Amino acid sequence: MNEKCILTHVFKRDGTFVPYSRQRISNAIYRAAVAMGGRDKDKAESLALLVESIICENYSNEQPPSVEAIQDIVEKVLIEEGHAAVAKHFILYRATQNDKRKAKLSKSTVHSGNIPYQKIYEILVWASDHDLNSVEKMNQRIAMGDFRELCLESDAAYEYDVQAAAELIAEREEKTRIVVVAGPSSSGKTTTTRKLAHYLAEKGMGLVELNVDHYFFDLEMHPVDEFGDYDFETPQALDLPLINQHIKQLLAGEKVMIPEYDFKTGTRKLEQIPMQIKPTDVILIDSLHGLYGDMLDGVDPTTVFKVYIETLLQMKGANGKFIRWTDLRLMRRMIRDEAHRAYDPRQTLTHWHYVRNAELRNILPYINSADYIINGAVPYELPVMRNRLFEHFKQWEADYKDDPRRVDAYLRAKRIREMLESILPVTDESPIPETSHFREFIGGSIYDVH
Repeated sequence: MNEKCILTHVFKRDGTFVPYSRQRISNAIYRAAVAMGGRDKDKAESLALLVESIICENYSNEQPPSVEAIQDIVEKVLIEEGHAAVAKHFILYRATQNDKRKAKLSKSTVHSGNIPYQKIYEILVWASDHDLNSVEKMNQRIAMGDFRELCLESDAAYEYDVQAAAELIAEREEKTRIVVVAGPSSSGKTTTTRKLAHYLAEKGMGLVELNVDHYFFDLEMHPVDEFGDYDFETPQALDLPLINQHIKQLLAGEKVMIPEYDFKTGTRKLEQIPMQIKPTDVILIDSLHGLYGDMLDGVDPTTVFKVYIETLLQMKGANGKFIRWTDLRLMRRMIRDEAHRAYDPRQTLTHWHYVRNAELRNILPYINSADYIINGAVPYELPVMRNRLFEHFKQWEADYKDDPRRVDAYLRAKRIREMLESILPVTDESPIPETSHFREFIGGSIYDVH
């Protein structure tokens, strides 16, 4: 290794860390050369040294490269150093390996009923391999000072999912006119949509986002309960007929005027934002109810690619039971809504039964129509939430213990308090990358997500 380069590890697309080795780079170049009739090991080693110098100029142990990034550098060096034939073989080998990976990825959408068993199994294996399948093991890693590595591994696994979805969409580029990113509240749809748009744009696809949040009816039009709380979680809270009409008009090449919704006032203004797409553009939709039939009623289903995202965490708590996905999303929404929607965390807790009822009726039954499923959970969010919310849940548990009207809020507060109590808190959030989709909730994201 170059004297100035102290890189120790790289990560694969599935979030697995592997030791860095220049010898692997040299061997890969040599194998490609042998396939083209070459046998110069010294040349392969000198090229590997050049590759390494570029890697070490651009990456570090704090921000390690991916295997794919290194492969990109190898291709660039081979071409620039006059070894185009070797580069061609190296590229063909990568393409073959990608085809094998895609075949494996296609199995990730296998599920029975509303439960994506195949995907859950893969996540459980990943969690076990990374000592993140239980709170006890995660605590041990945090105590050892592994929080930064934990963040990198978790984000790499998530990025792998998003890139995989992008690749599958790109394969259907000629037919696809609409890409839907759907999933329950606070699963990470907004950042995932931004990342998908980025990856698809890199593949040359023209994307235009249709923000269906602007189609909410005025808040005062939704049902109100005895506490004055509005139920705006159902698909019918959206002007579905207008969404459907605008989508069809856009696909036909017509210009439409999109409404604009103000979340702080709970009011909508019609015909505010002009929108028109080109015949080659793809409409990108991020919506809770993207899989709900009425939104795309009458649209050719073969032109729609549906992505579903959920916090599919596979980690057992101190009580031996798996941590509930809905509890992760509740905590995320508490923090996001307080910061960006003037909504007190206590209100989020007492409103959550509306969220769950709507999910069970109008979101979960449609999982089996998704073309690809992304895991939006990252294990490192738990120690962050322990630091941010634990005292709140203790207070809410005490407040609602004997309130017969708030049984749901009490049970959730008690369950989450017990879970968070067993987790080591993390106060320094700086190791969480700015590109992390978790920053959609805690702040500091480089993406325009609010």
